[in-house]
Amino acid sequence: MREKVILICSECLSRNYVTTVKKGEQKQRLEINKFCPRCNKYTIHKQSK
Repeated sequence: MREKVILICSECLSRNYVTTVKKGEQKQRLEINKFCPRCNKYTIHKQSK
């Protein structure tokens, strides 16, 4: 089963993306380098709590 997670920009803390991960299989929080429209550049986006 997959669960929805929200990705938050590490610089401006805006919630930009929603993605899915396998439930129970992932031990660490997801970190992806994605484009932030508010910062207007590529930043690290981390999984919210």
